[in-house]
Amino acid sequence: MPTPAPTPTEDGRPSPDALLRAARQEGRGHLKIFLGAAPGVGKTYAMLSAAHELLRQGVDVLAGVIEHHGREETRALLQGMPQQPLMTLDYRGRPFQDMDLDGILARSPRLVLVDEFAHSNVPGCRHARRWQDVAELLEAGIDVYTTLNIQHLESLNDIVQRIAGIKVRETVPDTVFAAADEIELIDLPPPDLIRRLEDGKVYVPEQARRAIHHFFSPATLTALREMALRQAAERVDRQMVDYMRAHAITGPWPTRERVLVYLDPDCDGERLVRSGKRMAERRGASWGAVVVETPHAAVLDEARRDRLAAALRLTSRLGGDSTTIHGDDAVEALLGHARSSNATVLVVGRQPRRWWRRTMADHLLARSGEVNLLVVAEQARGKDEAQATSPAGVGWSWRAAVVASLAVVGATLVGHGIDLLGLPLPNISVAYLMGVLFVAIRAGQLPAIAASVASFFAFNFFFTEPRYTFAITDTQNILTVVFFLLAAVVVSRMAARLRVQVQVLRENARRTETLYAFGRKVSAAVTQDDVLWAIAHHVASTVHGSSVILLPAEGGLQVAAAYPPEDNLDDRSAAAAEWAWSHEQVAGRGTSTLPAAQWLFMPLKTARGAVGVLGVHVASPQAPLPDTMRLVETLADQAAIALERTTLVQDIEAARVATERERLRSALLSSLSHDLRTPLVSIMGASSSLLSYGDRLDNGSRTELAQTIQDEAERLNRFVQNLLDMTRLGAGALVPKRDWVDVQDLLRSVVGRAARLTDQHVVQVEITPQMPLLYVDGVLMEQVVFNLLDNACKYAPAGTVVKLWASHTAGQAVIEVVDQGPGIRLADRERVFDMFYRVDQGDHRSGTGLGLAICRGIVQAHGGTIVADGGLHGVGTGVIIRLPLSAPPAEAPP
Repeated sequence: MPTPAPTPTEDGRPSPDALLRAARQEGRGHLKIFLGAAPGVGKTYAMLSAAHELLRQGVDVLAGVIEHHGREETRALLQGMPQQPLMTLDYRGRPFQDMDLDGILARSPRLVLVDEFAHSNVPGCRHARRWQDVAELLEAGIDVYTTLNIQHLESLNDIVQRIAGIKVRETVPDTVFAAADEIELIDLPPPDLIRRLEDGKVYVPEQARRAIHHFFSPATLTALREMALRQAAERVDRQMVDYMRAHAITGPWPTRERVLVYLDPDCDGERLVRSGKRMAERRGASWGAVVVETPHAAVLDEARRDRLAAALRLTSRLGGDSTTIHGDDAVEALLGHARSSNATVLVVGRQPRRWWRRTMADHLLARSGEVNLLVVAEQARGKDEAQATSPAGVGWSWRAAVVASLAVVGATLVGHGIDLLGLPLPNISVAYLMGVLFVAIRAGQLPAIAASVASFFAFNFFFTEPRYTFAITDTQNILTVVFFLLAAVVVSRMAARLRVQVQVLRENARRTETLYAFGRKVSAAVTQDDVLWAIAHHVASTVHGSSVILLPAEGGLQVAAAYPPEDNLDDRSAAAAEWAWSHEQVAGRGTSTLPAAQWLFMPLKTARGAVGVLGVHVASPQAPLPDTMRLVETLADQAAIALERTTLVQDIEAARVATERERLRSALLSSLSHDLRTPLVSIMGASSSLLSYGDRLDNGSRTELAQTIQDEAERLNRFVQNLLDMTRLGAGALVPKRDWVDVQDLLRSVVGRAARLTDQHVVQVEITPQMPLLYVDGVLMEQVVFNLLDNACKYAPAGTVVKLWASHTAGQAVIEVVDQGPGIRLADRERVFDMFYRVDQGDHRSGTGLGLAICRGIVQAHGGTIVADGGLHGVGTGVIIRLPLSAPPAEAPP
């Protein structure tokens, strides 16, 4: 798809884009890159030499980091050069040195020397890459000299790997390289570089021998040298164009040849593209093709649009740049783009010459200035093809002839009515003008001009004296008729132009509405299935055909959504889809790759790569029109973003689940290692003491050891029971076995079970009189209150009071366990009910963190709630359980 180009400047004004780029550079430091084809060409040496020259001129120069690699010539240049001490970082137990960025910023010199632009910093530095350090220095207003080898440029990474067989890991983004203010190429012929390598001036002898047979072979060095020269030349060319635009220089400056092919809808575009390609190759120049969209271009017939689309596809295949520009005047827009892009040769096709209008080549010859013009002769075409080249909006058809004839007849009848009323002659001419205006709006310019001429003769024949003849005797009538003809022609041209503009506006409105509706649909879709359905349905309605979306799966691409529903594709279409997916390029019908397929496939590409393939199929035997395909490509881009959004949501959710799973796993392992190990150690110690010293111990000591074994075993049993209860809650298998339970019996049983846990506290139980029965699972509710009492005694100081309250309000029973411990922070009162969460209270860290989570699960299974609150007078913690009350049975015990 052609990319829009910036509109050329007018009236000799500088380019706004160039001025904005210059404004953004204000206050920033300047970056100069010493570029080389390979290590050892002398980049660092050249950088230090240039720095010494500035140092002699009084410039504040500081060497931030210099990698001399043991080369004596480079090391000698460091003498007398102010250097910033390197900082030392410890990585994996070993000290490493790297550039001290903060020290340089504090020193704030005028110029800093930073060697090896693509270097990876030692872990622990503020930035991962050295070019990021340079960016921060530039932002601080410090100029930077740096060095770079061509193989470290990101866009050339795969090419270097194919040439040298080495995968370069340290790369610099092309945008960073393009932002450099100056690039100096340090060139050295391959034989000289190999000689330096053999002399030990690049690597140590052992490394040099290996390098000569691999990276430093003559063929590899020649290829790298060519890439470095090409990058430097393109950089200089871009700088020159920016300078011309910033200073409103119209150009072109023929420092470097550039061929520009103008694709006229009335010419053979593919022939022009091939001619431009051959000319560029002969001249060793860059080249490209341009399409100028004017209001008339939006209503081109299918044949013209197909020719333009084919020519643009051929341009991309042959390696040229394709551009689309917009303007009312095609000649002015084309010449403005040629001058702004510094094109030296403009290739156009020769159009058939007509007596009533000049060709595009004629206009360009008259106004091209210093841009050379090459006119390519057209091949002979058949009658049908020649007829297809008539200008859009001015064609003639039998429908247009009927409209023009009816308009003239109708205007004549209206004129007779006006004449019968005795109104002046000019009123009749207005009727004919209205008819001409109607024809121009409905049929176009050429039928309107024909209607103007027919109206001229009808007006003259029926309404000027002498009537029913074409003779005019009155001078005033002659002027009236002549001015009527002129006015009719002008009105017809203006109305036809207005018609074209209205069609353009309607087409743009349709595209905008389509994109807006599509964006609204995919934005409202939440799941991937909803997004896929919205994409398939909207694209199918746009092309008035069928659409299909294929996503990658284990067995290859699979149909994820289709409209109308499509289960399988034929073999050719499936092959085209696979090719489009693997190569991330358009394939299938209407393209040069597998054109026999019934479907056209385009990859859904995002910044992370292709996420799927979109296929479209139209019922007509021809491929979709270029305008439609441009709209579909835009929809495909939005569809790819929408699919990536759902994928990112799924990735985020999967990462969240994985993080939560890992947190629970770690918490469980921590609990197992602590809460299983502690009672087991006590049990093992007490039992070993009984076995080893049982006959030497008195009865009291043996009883105490046995009691310890029992207490720790019960503690271990509670822990295992909590794990089982949590497992049952998580699986949804915990179903309360409800029965009528007396609250007093429930609390008495809990206090009895916890007698040994509460022996150092005072437990007070208070129950409201006439407390109703609870319809609950007595065993589970007893476990809930037991866990709360265990927590209260665990965290409250010895000798304090722990209270159990039971009361009831309207429709609810309330059970509260209150202690006088340190309390729970307000921020933690909800989190304490999460699994494995334990409040950090100094040394009190015992427990698994499952007790309160189990309590909440059991209470919620009964339809109740449980919350943590402050204790009495703000001291301690109170855990409150609220359970719904049910009407007790009539035979319930008192």
